[in-house]
Amino acid sequence: MEKKSNYLRSPDLLPIASSERNIGPFGFAVIWVGMAIVLAAFAIGGGAIIHLPLGLVIMATLLGSVAIGVLMTIIGDIGVEHGLSFPVYMRAPFGTIGTHIPSIVRGITAACWFGINTYFGSTAINAILNLLFGFDNWFICFLLFAAFQLINTSLGIKSIERFADLAAPIIILISCWMYIALSDKAVEQGKNIWTWVESPVTGGAAFTAFMVVVMSNMGFWATLAADMPTLSRYFRAPKKERNWFKRNKTQLLGSIIIMPIVNTFMIIIGAVSYMAVANSDPVVALQETASGITLGVLMLMIVLAQWSTNTSANVIPAATIFSNVGGPKMPFWVGVVLAGIIGMLAQPWSLFTVLNSALLVIGGILTSIVGILFADYYLLRKRRVNVQDLYEKDGQFRYLKGFNLAGFISWIVGGVIANMLSAYSSIVGFVVGAGLYYILAKYWWFKKYPQAEMVDPDDSQYLGITAGRDWAVEGADIEAEVITDAAAERV
Repeated sequence: MEKKSNYLRSPDLLPIASSERNIGPFGFAVIWVGMAIVLAAFAIGGGAIIHLPLGLVIMATLLGSVAIGVLMTIIGDIGVEHGLSFPVYMRAPFGTIGTHIPSIVRGITAACWFGINTYFGSTAINAILNLLFGFDNWFICFLLFAAFQLINTSLGIKSIERFADLAAPIIILISCWMYIALSDKAVEQGKNIWTWVESPVTGGAAFTAFMVVVMSNMGFWATLAADMPTLSRYFRAPKKERNWFKRNKTQLLGSIIIMPIVNTFMIIIGAVSYMAVANSDPVVALQETASGITLGVLMLMIVLAQWSTNTSANVIPAATIFSNVGGPKMPFWVGVVLAGIIGMLAQPWSLFTVLNSALLVIGGILTSIVGILFADYYLLRKRRVNVQDLYEKDGQFRYLKGFNLAGFISWIVGGVIANMLSAYSSIVGFVVGAGLYYILAKYWWFKKYPQAEMVDPDDSQYLGITAGRDWAVEGADIEAEVITDAAAERV
């Protein structure tokens, strides 16, 4: 009789051993250069400059970027310490079945971002082909561009890092040229880029406009903050290193230094683009400020930027989540394809028009999840995790038929209150999600469902790389063989 496999033990979702972690501080910094250059950032800059001068836009962007970078690094320790991905750890605060609901929300969001970035990359490709050959069909470019990105992601994290190594220096140089060209065009129109504002506001309205920029930047990257463990589990870290900062130096350089700098530069380009041509879309702006081979090279930068962002920040997280939902029968590459299909069916060419408003809503929903993860991992478990039971159908994380109601109540209440106070959505979502989950879990839910790592907080049993341990899930190899043999029989 064939052994029935455990759907929680999908080979693509098992903990990553330290020997398989190949990304160091420089590698992650380079990946961030590519990830942070996206057209949505330009849109935030273009929207912000309508009511605020450039100096305040920069301050708000840096504040929001550093704040969300700190949250990314804090949550990313889950991947560094235990080698776990986002959807697997979510079994702790939401349950072995409940994890799928918030995870799918994040997965679909990531897939939609893939579609948006692919759409704008395809318009740039279309502009290049039109310039060189007179070809003009953005939709064909969209399909082909999507296919190339999905193939690149399917080849794994090392392939993505190599592409980022190639793209990053090109992107930086061309971004500098974009800023110079667009600011010169704005100056030619008599606009001082540091003082010009289309519709200035003062007093309380100015503070609200400032906070909207802060929250938009946080909401923009809240998607990645929630599932940073999916990436950080590939980061190199020293074994038996108890100093949190030394253990997370790869994250610290990338998320708190490189990302805020590059993201702020992109916001500036979006703002200057709006000053120059009344449009924050750099594809449109470049077509009005450049021509010939110069335009072709600049459009190539847009393509590379969207590609490097999509693979790391969107397709990998979405594919990992879909693989978690489907179990062993849905390998990572199938999740990649599904992410691509959803991103295309979402009609991203229509989504960009509501982007800034959507970022505030998304920020509240997802930062409440970040808050729950923070409370669960740091405040309650104190970084100790019963990893073996995360892969057991009837272990301690099954809770009530697979659901942790403390997590769901906290998520719903946090998301609702955050969106009632939309100008502060990301901060409110995090604080309410974390605070409510801590109270409900500690004083109610975990009284009903005791957690081994909280009852007996033994470092040697429940810490990962800090204790020098690479987690090996019992029975996972046997089940992988069963799945392989069954597939062979079907063939």
